[in-house]
Amino acid sequence: MPASVRVHQWRGVAAVTLTSGELKATFVPEMNLLGASLRLGGEEFLALPGGVGAYRRVRTTGLPLLAPWANRLSERAYRAGRVRVELDGLDLYTDPNGLPIHGTMSAREPWDVRVLEAGGRVARLRAGFEYAGEELLAAFPFPHHLETAIEVDGRSLSVATTIRPSGGRAVPVSFGYHPYFRLPGGRRAAWRLHLPRRRRVELDERGIPTGQSAEAPAEAEPIGARTFDDLFELIGDRRLGIQHGTRRLTIRFGDSYPFAQVYAPPGAGFACLEPMTAPTNALVAGDYPVVAPGESFTARFSIRPERIQPGTT
Repeated sequence: MPASVRVHQWRGVAAVTLTSGELKATFVPEMNLLGASLRLGGEEFLALPGGVGAYRRVRTTGLPLLAPWANRLSERAYRAGRVRVELDGLDLYTDPNGLPIHGTMSAREPWDVRVLEAGGRVARLRAGFEYAGEELLAAFPFPHHLETAIEVDGRSLSVATTIRPSGGRAVPVSFGYHPYFRLPGGRRAAWRLHLPRRRRVELDERGIPTGQSAEAPAEAEPIGARTFDDLFELIGDRRLGIQHGTRRLTIRFGDSYPFAQVYAPPGAGFACLEPMTAPTNALVAGDYPVVAPGESFTARFSIRPERIQPGTT
């Protein structure tokens, strides 16, 4: 069956579904291009805790873009180049410690769909967003174009996000994604968590890097009673995943995603394996890539849900 693209209503919002073979991915352009569903043969691999209503309330769910910074900042101010930015008084989402978290992009931000097409086994969606306007620039005064190219090819979903400065200032790069993954069937405790060899970044009690890290070996162990809210620097293989029985999901980070946050809170039926272009608190610490006017920065990741043979590791 050839690939296809469908525009439709999904849970009360306009959505786009890309289909190739048994793989279907649904995105909501009017809500910050939220990834809302990833199904293989009718089985859902993307969790949507709280539904789209939670995302409207500025809660992460599904597959959301976190921009212009991912995770939290240690202060309500930061400096990028010669520009000092004060965040006091701005309406930003905060964590339980009152720290600004997950940037300024929310369900209020509609994206402009520029390409919808299907050819052969590939279905494509390309959309853009102009990061401009007083409210957005108050927290991140670095105007830029965002463009995201999404493809479904029957085996995997790929997402490539590009930043291009639209003004005279270089743009700090600190975005990421926060995918909420699930596996069809089986309690999370029984899921096997696949992590590559990496460096565990030490975090303080607020979840802010201390500057220390230590190497950790690759693992493929059941999650069990463990919980996670951990930051890792990837130092080799960039594949992370979860597996239970004959169902497996793998996310592969491109070179521009050198950090991963693993989030599996107590009592939840999901696990988040989050690609990040920079570490937590990068804007405050000054630890981030920069894209100059006239240049661009692209980061890619792909997600592959699978049905596998029993005993496959």
